[in-house]
Amino acid sequence: MEGLEQNAAGQSAEAHSAVDTEDAATSRLELVFGCEGVRRLAASKVVVFGVGGVGSSCVEALARGGVGRLVIVDGDAVQRSNINRQALAFHSTVGGRKVEVMRAMVADINPDAQVTALDRFVLPDEVAALMDEVAADADYVVDAVDTVGTKLAIAQYADQHGLRLVSSMGAANKLRPDCFRFADIYATSNDPLCRVVRKEARKRGIKRLEVLYSTEEPARLPVFDDAPEEETAAEARHAGEGGARQEAPQGRRRPTLGTASYAPPIMGQMIAGRVIRGLLGIEG
Repeated sequence: MEGLEQNAAGQSAEAHSAVDTEDAATSRLELVFGCEGVRRLAASKVVVFGVGGVGSSCVEALARGGVGRLVIVDGDAVQRSNINRQALAFHSTVGGRKVEVMRAMVADINPDAQVTALDRFVLPDEVAALMDEVAADADYVVDAVDTVGTKLAIAQYADQHGLRLVSSMGAANKLRPDCFRFADIYATSNDPLCRVVRKEARKRGIKRLEVLYSTEEPARLPVFDDAPEEETAAEARHAGEGGARQEAPQGRRRPTLGTASYAPPIMGQMIAGRVIRGLLGIEG
């Protein structure tokens, strides 16, 4: 009987060992990227501005993808209206600071990841100093903020310093994920936010800016007649992910835009994929 018990214990230990070996957090990543690719991702640093609908899903995918060093920048708190689209928004996290909620989420995904969480809104004239501080050794920068001026300041800094950057354009009022495309800002069309950024980028001498945008033709919403009135086209042209802190004409506070539950997360996942491929040298 004792021998049988020892044999059973040995088989159990072997089975447990096999599970540990084959079921590591990075095991499926290694099958795609190889062990060296996973090591490269673990050593990479990505800076993400904005952890709303686009940014939070992007950070989640980067963490699950094994990116080892993350800097996340956002000055907002989780609100109930975020629950429809933001990876960090749950009834249990409402009221929490977004960067702290995101930091805890990353730690739960990858305890070895190094996360620098900056709880602050970044004004355009603050971008250069902050980038000097946190992005000098960055392998990639992601812009998922809503404010046009800050977007342009990030783009200008990245262009001048040779940093790899991908910038999210508008997800608000978008219904067709099949229309999302990566492109240089000067090759975009149909997107109202791209039009504004493109014009201002030319003025600033920005040579190149990779963006994720939608080719979906702007359509009058809502789909059903009982939804609140849509904002004006002049206000909509400043539309980003759907927050209320974007710039508005004559400095007015822009009304909040509608956002489908799936649009910003899909953009965030797509950007994370673009970044991971870039970090691994997988182009196209």
